[in-house]
Amino acid sequence: MAGEAQDGNWPLPKFYFSVRFGSQDNTVSFQEVSGLETETQPIEYRHGDSKLFSTIKMPGITKTGNVTLKKGIFVNDNNFWKWFEDIKMNNIKRETVTIQLLDERGNPTMTWTLSNAWPTKITATDMRADANEVAVETLELIHEGLTIQNG
Repeated sequence: MAGEAQDGNWPLPKFYFSVRFGSQDNTVSFQEVSGLETETQPIEYRHGDSKLFSTIKMPGITKTGNVTLKKGIFVNDNNFWKWFEDIKMNNIKRETVTIQLLDERGNPTMTWTLSNAWPTKITATDMRADANEVAVETLELIHEGLTIQNG
């Protein structure tokens, strides 16, 4: 409420983040990251001698969504296309991808880690003669697990 003392505890802004591929310091600048989600599929079960005429629900297999990354296109920067081309030769190079939400000093406040990630889809920019925008490409990653860490 207006006029009350503030405790300095505010939600984190989402515009300052970094994305790193692999274990080395291979940081890439992105405009947008989306799809950091996980869900547990329910298993419905009913005992044969249960007096309730309904099922109980238990946690089942955990499912993760694809992560979508968008970045500006730069001259001679086609590293993601090369990574995607390697899949065609059945030579999938899986990477650990680390996404960090940063505070105002650049220190990580939350870290999402994708294990064994590889590109499933790349979308080039759309081109329009009347547009006044930066060319942006989209990279979609599949991964085998998502972990979250604070700090």
